[in-house]
Amino acid sequence: MIVTPAQSAVISLSPVFIAPQDGHAKQDCEQAAAKRWIGAHQPMARARSVTLLGDDLFSRQPMCEDAISNGFNYIFVCLPESHPTLYDWIAFNDANGKLKTVKRTVSNGKTDEIWHYRYFNDVPLRAEDPSLSVNWCELTVTRKSDGQRLYLNSWVTNHPLNGQRVIEVATAGRCRWKTENG
Repeated sequence: MIVTPAQSAVISLSPVFIAPQDGHAKQDCEQAAAKRWIGAHQPMARARSVTLLGDDLFSRQPMCEDAISNGFNYIFVCLPESHPTLYDWIAFNDANGKLKTVKRTVSNGKTDEIWHYRYFNDVPLRAEDPSLSVNWCELTVTRKSDGQRLYLNSWVTNHPLNGQRVIEVATAGRCRWKTENG
């Protein structure tokens, strides 16, 4: 599917179904189906700048490497419980004041929200060598009036992050829900 932060509609491309493949009796998984789709659409990625979106299931080294080797960029959700090494690095750099942050106030029409972005480039994705180096970012949205947290998510990407790009990456990462509901 094609999604963009500026539009609520999604455009469905050619789906790949999760089904028994290559003579296997057992149904394959989302990752195997995604890798087949990536391989089949490599020419499109090489001709354009295409960024894949995915949930935490996809933020594993083999999937990230497959995306890169086929010419795709990626923004994948990255949860602390499934990436302990990466989050150890984040915690260490946070404790040493090295994480970069961006804050902005956003009005949603009813109330003001504080959007707090944290990011860090060049973090190991896993403990095992060799480990792919990724860029990590997090977005926390709180209601300004009472500080209640309304949203929290984090992603890994191969896009280099800076003060403007982290906003773009988080905005694109949040578009993934459109593929779930589209």
